[in-house]
Amino acid sequence: MIALLFVFPALLLLGALVVYPVLFSVGRSFFDASGTRFVGGDNYAEMFRDPATLKAIRNTTIWVVVAPALLTGLGLILAVLVEKVRWATAFKLLLFMPMAVSFLAAGIIFRLAYDEDPDKGVLNAAVVSVHDAFKGTSTYPTARGRTGLLTQDRDGAYRTTASPGDPVTLPMVGVLPKDLPRDARPAAPAATRTSAPDELRGVVYLDFTPGGGGEQGKVDPEESGLPGMKVEAVRDGKTAASTTTAADGSFRFTGLDKGPYTVRLPESNFAPPYQGVSWLGPTLVTPAIIGAYLWIWTGFAMVLIGAGLSTLPRDALEAARMDGANEWQIFRRITVPLLAPVLTVVFVTLVINVMKVFDLVYIIAPGPVQEDATVLATQMWLVSFGGGNDQGLGSALGVLLLLLVIPAMVFNVRRFRNSQR
Repeated sequence: MIALLFVFPALLLLGALVVYPVLFSVGRSFFDASGTRFVGGDNYAEMFRDPATLKAIRNTTIWVVVAPALLTGLGLILAVLVEKVRWATAFKLLLFMPMAVSFLAAGIIFRLAYDEDPDKGVLNAAVVSVHDAFKGTSTYPTARGRTGLLTQDRDGAYRTTASPGDPVTLPMVGVLPKDLPRDARPAAPAATRTSAPDELRGVVYLDFTPGGGGEQGKVDPEESGLPGMKVEAVRDGKTAASTTTAADGSFRFTGLDKGPYTVRLPESNFAPPYQGVSWLGPTLVTPAIIGAYLWIWTGFAMVLIGAGLSTLPRDALEAARMDGANEWQIFRRITVPLLAPVLTVVFVTLVINVMKVFDLVYIIAPGPVQEDATVLATQMWLVSFGGGNDQGLGSALGVLLLLLVIPAMVFNVRRFRNSQR
């Protein structure tokens, strides 16, 4: 009787916070959106007809298969490596620190980190930097040829026709004076240079005079050349010569045969800057959110597995080393089998956790791709309160989620009981 008296407050709280909501949700799942008409199993049938719910089930499956496996593997590797690090405690603390960050704060952090604008998103800033370091970037993405003086091809290149000995002027517009390279020089001197009979000279310049004035299509004294512009001399569809403009926008082809050439500014001169990866697009949004989840929970997996690792019998490891086993063989044949119970508990615990993931998905996924990233927990909320206002269908989703979690919970409880024995 005294024992029951002490247990009663806990049972009361358990009943009010767990048992009653579960029973109420099960009962509510058999009624329509208004909660007044009994519909039987219609809500459960509708779950598997709704494309959004099917997508949520698919995404939840991806989460359950990928996230716990990656976390358990990373935790195991880091736990083994940390043992060989001098500052092991500091390293563990550093990796465990994200666990102190709420899912709301972590979602905001990664929403910014995944931003598609390289000036805001740190990941895209790194991707763009690496891309530009290896492939370069166009100098004049906004430039375009002066209408009526240059012909634009379908691929975005500009061209005109000229023969060796003739001067060539390629007027461009659309470049702000402040965007000109620092080494840009006036184009007028270059436009007055004469050409030899086998030589084709010209100038690519900004056909704009600061302050107004000037004549279109003519190189005026205050107009600037466009350095670094790639120019090609093309005949019969083949590039006969190629060069890059100097600081004053001038270029020169030598050793050319007689006859007309197409002087061409390739489309690469005007390619828009590389903007990086669309991390939060429909294709990558789920892997991106899983990446944020890994950042938070890797420390948890590492610490739990590390605790199990510290209890391993050292004599077995030393005996294996004395028998000539290398570290990989010890890890694969001794460490992992002995850690199997701990790895199983960590894996199942993470499976239960990822089934309930809500905050990260709701915060990180932008509105247009929310449906592509949705999982059962977010779908349940969206259907019930996020605009669907169908708490009958939402309760059915909640019951489905409960049924999926129960086997993992039972398995974990049995593992704990067996370990205590």
